[in-house]
Amino acid sequence: MNPDLNKLQPYPFEKLKELLGQVTPSSKHRAISLSIGEPKHPSPKIVLDTLAENMSKLAVYPSTKGLPELRQATANWAEKRFHLSKSSLDSENNILPVNGTREAIFSFTQALVDRSKNPIIISPNPFYQIYEGATYLAGADLHLLPTLQENGFIPDYDAVPESVWKRCQIVFLCSPGNPTGAVTPLSTLKKLISLADKYNFIIASDECYSEIYCDEEHPPIGLLQACAELGRNDYKQCVVFHSLSKRSNLPGLRSGFIAGDANILTAYLKYRTYHGCAMPIQHQLASIKAWEDEKHVFENREAYRKKFSTVLEILSPVLNIQQTDASFYLWPETPISDELFAQKLFEQQHVTVLPGSYLSRTYNEVNPGQNRIRMALVASEEDCIEAAQRIKCFVQSL
Repeated sequence: MNPDLNKLQPYPFEKLKELLGQVTPSSKHRAISLSIGEPKHPSPKIVLDTLAENMSKLAVYPSTKGLPELRQATANWAEKRFHLSKSSLDSENNILPVNGTREAIFSFTQALVDRSKNPIIISPNPFYQIYEGATYLAGADLHLLPTLQENGFIPDYDAVPESVWKRCQIVFLCSPGNPTGAVTPLSTLKKLISLADKYNFIIASDECYSEIYCDEEHPPIGLLQACAELGRNDYKQCVVFHSLSKRSNLPGLRSGFIAGDANILTAYLKYRTYHGCAMPIQHQLASIKAWEDEKHVFENREAYRKKFSTVLEILSPVLNIQQTDASFYLWPETPISDELFAQKLFEQQHVTVLPGSYLSRTYNEVNPGQNRIRMALVASEEDCIEAAQRIKCFVQSL
């Protein structure tokens, strides 16, 4: 067996299942889950119809590189969304379809890390756990940067020692952040690009929450947009990951793309050819429809805004809780330990939330997820309101 498997911790939801299994939830309430970031809004009808109309494509092997039409649709979407120079994303060289960002982030890390050079990967803390698993199974060390409220939940890259930068091969960004919802500012992205040039590492930006934001006039900026502002239209050493899971309420479609530096994607495509990860053709055709339509995405944001507004109004008097910049998460502080809060809330109110410490690690004696919980406002508006009312009642009882 690969000895690096021993470095992997249980996934957060495995820990949560064990924690909640120690108590019995109140029979007075029906279950409401705010723990898993699985969108519950309806999937776009145009996508479902396209899937149904193309089931005969199950008889055809898909190519790893994907349909030219899909690559062009995603390039068109990214250029418009992030104000990139026209045709700077060449659909032949700068775009690859992937089966969701989780698969892509993991396989990208395996393909790009050079184990012979004592590699380090830098990640935010808390983090999407695939960053950690991908790092360890690629034979690299993990350097964690806390995302703290005093820094706007953005990692302090000035705190990274030069010895770490010299070994760094990949910097993972998550913007908007999971679980903080914080958007990395343009100045920070430009600073990282400069550091990537100096120390020769790759910036891998996970932007799967980029289309769920609060201010319609100010959508989150992306890494390729920062490149464009610098006139860096070859996107050297920069890649981004996007997905339809959150944007279009299609987590089961397993559809996204990676875009950026053509030299990097050429090497990654070679890996993927052996990896066996081609997206089914009917999924590709359905994905084209999703990327070409913005109406359902706007409606999706509106639904989340309503839930944020109502839930924050209910919980602000009893919790230290703020509107996040983007994503569908809230990241409040807890008056007792996050584990005990989640367990007792489940027991007394039958509401499930995720302890923040399950999403982070204690690193340099700091665990930035401690005494916080992640609330995913993915349920119906009615359920989110009822859950907030139950949480308020629970907090008042403490």
